[in-house]
Amino acid sequence: MEVQETKRLKHYNNKQKILLVGEGDFSFSLSLGRAFGSASNLTATTLDTQGELERKFKNGKANVEELEKLGCSVVYGVNVHSMATKPTLGGSAVYDRVIFNFPHAGRHQELVRGFMKSARVLVKDEDKGGEIHVIHKTEYPFSEWKLKTLGEKEGLDLIREMEFCLSHYPGYSNKRGSGGYSDSSFPVGNSSTFISTKQFFY
Repeated sequence: MEVQETKRLKHYNNKQKILLVGEGDFSFSLSLGRAFGSASNLTATTLDTQGELERKFKNGKANVEELEKLGCSVVYGVNVHSMATKPTLGGSAVYDRVIFNFPHAGRHQELVRGFMKSARVLVKDEDKGGEIHVIHKTEYPFSEWKLKTLGEKEGLDLIREMEFCLSHYPGYSNKRGSGGYSDSSFPVGNSSTFISTKQFFY
């Protein structure tokens, strides 16, 4: 049996089962899929319907089509508050990584709290390598969100904070995602990947 070669992009590799939520135009997922040469280990989701995605983002349809050709499972209509109960996402403790990029596009802490609660159900235990990643701005006012405290209330331990650099993800275009300028990017500025694991006793 041929052993699959490990291909990496920053914190991620093709051996991990990865769930991405709130995906905008799916360009982050596609950046991973292209780097791995396959997206069969990825499940990429959006709150939008397929029609909304195609209306809001000029590259949305093409990105999804390329992702699906690479083997990605694309799921529409996924609300981070209730995603743990969505059968298409495969049940509890199945993902090595659950990723939410820039959950601040016209939204707030309640969204992050809902995400953390759901992601905790879907991610593997720490001893099996499971991690939850939130990529988030670190300047004011976003620094006031206190992601560490939010996570602790949902049974997560923040184990690392690593600087996020847009150029590490070729082709990724971050999106506002809501309002009249949903397809426009915003300055990432100072941002970090906040990495959390499940608290053992919760």
